[in-house]
Amino acid sequence: MKFAVFQQSRQGGRKYNQDRVAYSYSKDAVLLVVADGMGGHFHGEVAAQITVQMIADMFQKHARPHIKDPHRFLSAAMISGHEAILDYTAKHNLLESPRTTCVAAIVQQDHAYWAHVGDSRLYMFRGMRMVTRTKDHSKVQQMFDEGKISEAEMYTHPERNKIYNCLGGFLPPDVELGKRMPIRDGDTLMLCSDGVWSVLSVAEIASIIDTYTITRAIPELLDHAEFRGGEEGDNLSAVGLTWGEPQKRGLHHDTVSTAQMPLAD
Repeated sequence: MKFAVFQQSRQGGRKYNQDRVAYSYSKDAVLLVVADGMGGHFHGEVAAQITVQMIADMFQKHARPHIKDPHRFLSAAMISGHEAILDYTAKHNLLESPRTTCVAAIVQQDHAYWAHVGDSRLYMFRGMRMVTRTKDHSKVQQMFDEGKISEAEMYTHPERNKIYNCLGGFLPPDVELGKRMPIRDGDTLMLCSDGVWSVLSVAEIASIIDTYTITRAIPELLDHAEFRGGEEGDNLSAVGLTWGEPQKRGLHHDTVSTAQMPLAD
């Protein structure tokens, strides 16, 4: 299993960074995860941290060396994160539970699996072409799906920050599972918070990912998004993975190979 992976998170123009991002891998599987603590609720960063830590811990426990049922694992891990947030709320006598979005992916055996709650996104790119992306659990996504607004209007609509599905809320989250997707050498997965995708077009993201290796592309994306967001811009977080044998010059230096890793006990 060969891949290149890179993550980065920035505060942007906000007082605190409520995003959390992580990746982990075993001999035969890779996990990517982004959580965006909801700023309209107290302790959003706590909800994001609990969620990312829970999913990563469960991955390290169950990826021996791969995950037997990735979709089932992702759904269970997010529900476990939700329940851990509620436990934290009760333990600390909080008046309101912290909340977070989450998007997570597993890549193994030349296939990608993912799940999400809220408006943190996963994109899959093949060269300059976007193969797929997750659909936001948001008011503006619903309006777009109903033909009431254009895709361009989604990015500027006054209700663009309203989401109806999260971890830590009063209702259990509705974890949406993506299709099992074949992943080829050179394909890239990019998971990010809305601080990134809300200010960059798909064409801009695709161009940067196609131009640079992933270790350069992620900082470039965040540079562009941070500049576009300005002094009051949102937190920005992304993790990207390019699968398989190197397709770009200079990628050999960045590539992880798990061929020599021992099998987990």
